[in-house]
Amino acid sequence: MRYMIYALLLSAAVTLLLGPILIPFLKRLKFGQTERELGPKSHLSKQGTPTMGGLMFIFGIMAGTLAFSLSSTELVLPALLCTLGFALVGFLDDFLKVRFKNTVGLRAYQKIIAQFLIAGILAAYAYNSPFVGPKIYLPFANAEWDMGILYIPFIMFVVIATVNSVNLTDGLDGLSSGVTLIYSLTMSVIFLYMSISLRLPGDLGQAQQTQYAAELQSMAIFAAAVAGGCLGFLQYNSYPARVVMGDTGSLALGGAVAVMAIFSRAVLLLPIMGACFVASSVSVILQVGSYKLRKKRVFKMAPLHHHFELLGYSETRIVTAYMIITMVLCLISLLAFQ
Repeated sequence: MRYMIYALLLSAAVTLLLGPILIPFLKRLKFGQTERELGPKSHLSKQGTPTMGGLMFIFGIMAGTLAFSLSSTELVLPALLCTLGFALVGFLDDFLKVRFKNTVGLRAYQKIIAQFLIAGILAAYAYNSPFVGPKIYLPFANAEWDMGILYIPFIMFVVIATVNSVNLTDGLDGLSSGVTLIYSLTMSVIFLYMSISLRLPGDLGQAQQTQYAAELQSMAIFAAAVAGGCLGFLQYNSYPARVVMGDTGSLALGGAVAVMAIFSRAVLLLPIMGACFVASSVSVILQVGSYKLRKKRVFKMAPLHHHFELLGYSETRIVTAYMIITMVLCLISLLAFQ
């Protein structure tokens, strides 16, 4: 438990300390946010806000994780590499946007290819890992489901859907970082509980059981480091934001959210704990589908948080509501481990 706390504090401290260094640096480079003309008019005032601020908490997550989890690395290093892999895709996207002063960045097919590649590597690793494997927990049923080879495409879908959902949720000051903070804290508790109470999947020996517990403890440290990075970033990203995370940060957080769910084997809890992420994606799908089929919109604007904005709710009120909902759903999800 104390290493989890140390990792959270170190990650938050590194993120906080990088703020006064990175934000002026991004301003000097004129790495400013480019707002969509079709977005909420209130967001036009955010034009030019330094972007790529996700670099701050990425360094924080790396510091908090590597400082306290190097004794057991078979899960935590792939988790960290997955986070950094998606961060790199986001960084390239952000760099092209600020370089050419537009909202395009990487082409859609380029993003999809990169995401499929990372998701495929992660899915194959999890499938072949003795600490994960093709079995997933069935929440509240005290049972498991062995998916066999179908596990790989299923996990690829989960990764890509999660990464893009977190990316879509990054539309208001403090929204994505606030929701991810609560999710990550909950996952750190789940990993810690699993390390104490749950047995290794399959019929393996005592030595591997002990190693499994150590790997889960390292994942608890990783989850705590992600929470710490989000906590530190909120100092600069809460309304009115002095810096935004950009795709560099949102894709990195999406990768972290997905890999925590996968390595806990409780991936079916992700739609519950991350319901606010799911709402962002579903609202976009419904909006686009409805307009193409009926030439009518379901929401005033998608993702869903923009719909609430146009209904007159303030950014801070929407962010607070999302965080409260996430907290309640995460607490309910913890009951699956009783």
